Amino acid sequence: MSLVCAISSEVPEHPCVSPVSNQVFERRLIEKYIAENGADPISGQPLSEEQLIDIKVSHPIRPKAPSATSIPAILKSLQDEWDAVMLHSFTLRQQLQTTRQELSHALYQHDAACRVIARLTKEVTAAREALATLKPQAGLVTPQATPASQPAAVGAGGEAMEVSEQVGMTPEIIQKLQDKATVLTTERKKRGKTVPEDLVRAEDLSKYRQVASHAGLHSASIPGILSLDLCPTDTNKVLTGGADKNVVVFDRREEQIVATLKGHTKKVSSVIYHPAQSVVFSASPDSTIRVWSVTGGNCVQVIRAHEASVTGLSLHATGDYLLSSSEDQYWAFSDIQTGCVLTKVTDETAGCALTCAQFHPDGLIFGTGTADSQIKIWDLKERTNVANFPGHSGPVTSIAFSENGYYLATGAQDSSLKLWDLRKLKNFKTITLDNNYEVKSLVFDQSGTYLAVGGSDIRVYICKQWSEVLNFSDHSGLVTGVAFGEHAQFLASTGMDRSLKFYSL
Repeated sequence: MSLVCAISSEVPEHPCVSPVSNQVFERRLIEKYIAENGADPISGQPLSEEQLIDIKVSHPIRPKAPSATSIPAILKSLQDEWDAVMLHSFTLRQQLQTTRQELSHALYQHDAACRVIARLTKEVTAAREALATLKPQAGLVTPQATPASQPAAVGAGGEAMEVSEQVGMTPEIIQKLQDKATVLTTERKKRGKTVPEDLVRAEDLSKYRQVASHAGLHSASIPGILSLDLCPTDTNKVLTGGADKNVVVFDRREEQIVATLKGHTKKVSSVIYHPAQSVVFSASPDSTIRVWSVTGGNCVQVIRAHEASVTGLSLHATGDYLLSSSEDQYWAFSDIQTGCVLTKVTDETAGCALTCAQFHPDGLIFGTGTADSQIKIWDLKERTNVANFPGHSGPVTSIAFSENGYYLATGAQDSSLKLWDLRKLKNFKTITLDNNYEVKSLVFDQSGTYLAVGGSDIRVYICKQWSEVLNFSDHSGLVTGVAFGEHAQFLASTGMDRSLKFYSL
């Protein structure tokens, strides 16, 4: 067996081993290295000559060197030069290895910087395109010019009301809201308590099973669909908002994406499909509300009604106005055509973020949920808080009015579902869900016969009896949205598992 010196890579004449690195060295080379550096050349740890361990090998005994003028003396000086070259070569190899590591790290940092620059360039381009689509009368300037869109405009109690009137809650608008409410109330009285003939019966609803699942609507890099809505006049048109900042319009019948709408700079938390126009709405924590053209595939209006995350969105029955709620503690009433904020109000006494908002079917009152577990009922014409429903013990996550206008369903982070009678202003039913059940979405069907709950799973209750008729656990993540098809002929749901699912017979 031959031993090789770790410095000269040659067979040593006087081999020794370092107990620090367990490497073999030529003794004269390692002694010189220790004299210069005081450390092991391989591991870099402190090392002394006394620590070196000789290795006994059989080799011929070399004669003592003669005087310095002899040929052996010349050979010794050449040997010394060779040893110096070996030590220098070893040092250079170590420096080369260190340089390679530093170069690799620098190249990695350069690559990361290029990726950041590319992303920022893409975002700037998208922002410029979105800005170019804005109309001159878009709400980018108007809300800023009106005091109601600035938090500083709301000081002591009552100022918000005065500012709102200046923005444009005109008598004509109020009369328009009143006329629409009168028509809706009259139609509801005509229908009475009759149930539509085409409505799916409870015994058939209980047989629903998953019939389709679509997972490719939103980006897989940032998974999660956060909001869902169906077009009221054609429930085969599906609208979703995702954590990937995109809004997607999907055709259930054709099973294909109609449009992917990009423009938000943060996730899309709420979406609404206009019942009569090819227009959809979306809200985001980027504090904007966007109005999109489905046919054009572009943003036609940006409403800047809030200074913080927009948490709730609801379309008025006229189809001309939007209600929004925000973490800035305000609710706002905006014109979708001009982007103007008509009124913006907060409850000065509460001082708490709003978590959701929903219009009553008549459109003259609406409800908001708060982070401190309160449900507040507001009069839109007077812009005043007319009722409060306490009872939950966590932030309110979702509210829904029944089509008959009598019931209000609310869910919060307390694993419970509460039903309220708006005529008596009291809680008449509390459904206690499983421990740690998270309620994310509540919706009544268009006839007010069924109530769907989305969260840790999907549950459907029949109204009045309030008994559970259906339960699905097909989503692998939290359910964020549920919606009924026309006459409850199918049920749609979205979840954090990035899928859109449909259930039917």
